[in-house]
Amino acid sequence: MRPEQWDIFKRAARGERMSRIPMSLIIDSPWIPGYMGIKHLDFYLDPELWFQAHLKIHREFPDIIFFPSWWMEYGMAAEPSALGAKIKFWPENTPSECHALHTIEDLEKLPEYDVNTDAFMALTLHRIQSQRQRILDQGEILPVVTSRGPLCTAGFVRGTTDLMMDILEKPEWAHKLIDLSTRLIIDWLKAQAEAMGPTVEGIFILDDIVGFLSPSHYKEFAHPYLKRICDAFPTDWVKIYHNDANVNACLEHIPDCGFHVLNWGKQTDIADVKRRVGNRLCLMGNVNPLEIGVRGTPEQVHAATLAVLEKSAGENIILSLGGGVSPGMPRQNILAMQQALAEFNKGR
Repeated sequence: MRPEQWDIFKRAARGERMSRIPMSLIIDSPWIPGYMGIKHLDFYLDPELWFQAHLKIHREFPDIIFFPSWWMEYGMAAEPSALGAKIKFWPENTPSECHALHTIEDLEKLPEYDVNTDAFMALTLHRIQSQRQRILDQGEILPVVTSRGPLCTAGFVRGTTDLMMDILEKPEWAHKLIDLSTRLIIDWLKAQAEAMGPTVEGIFILDDIVGFLSPSHYKEFAHPYLKRICDAFPTDWVKIYHNDANVNACLEHIPDCGFHVLNWGKQTDIADVKRRVGNRLCLMGNVNPLEIGVRGTPEQVHAATLAVLEKSAGENIILSLGGGVSPGMPRQNILAMQQALAEFNKGR
């Protein structure tokens, strides 16, 4: 991400009226290796291949704000690995985790974590430190630190179904695990910020498991922890939340956590989201990423993009998909989104 692109993103996130709606896509290892025709293991383990893949995509689409910018990640391995989860790696797919807690009470047996030395957190920080200057030398910056959220991290370690049962049957233990996950996330984000340096001005939290909660359970088991994460960072930083599961239980509460931008899924139409949150959030979305982004024709992508833009009325929106770029999304469909946006911006 170039500095001027980050400035555009910040202005949109803070609700400024934009003469041109920006387009931003979340890209990471589910999409990049397939698009580049490389194996996932090579993408994770070969620093030069990782660097050149990002550089080629940024040069191929110079007008798109790729978010969060040169994402150093090993799939979703970093957060659960620091809490003892075994990680499996696959040549042609993103890694998967094996649950570390067979019972919720095993939480007391977990060793203390250290985000600077533990598992894939240590490898991620090393990648940041080794590649940071090369990225800056390209005229780009690292403005955002990233983590999976507290429910997502707890679900990786415990198992999502078991975590949901714990919330119902052993709520005091569920709180202990979510609290641990929250502390880990805050420390993890701060460690990334230190490694990236003074260009960091934002946090990006991804937590789809929040979408599995009822409104009352959201207020008890998610909201206080998401707010703690936002409150741990400067008030002038931009705070972005991703949840491409169901956002109905949490939608009106997300601004009160401290988030400025919401990237959400296909389940909730942008017109409904905008009606419910008004101008309290900048909406980053929400063209259907799979049925349209991957499987649709360019004509269908073009029409779906225009529909999202028109329903937004061109206010408080960053055009994106309803989630990250899904594996298999082709170049022509990205170009179709760009073309529809150019037409819409021309008519403003």
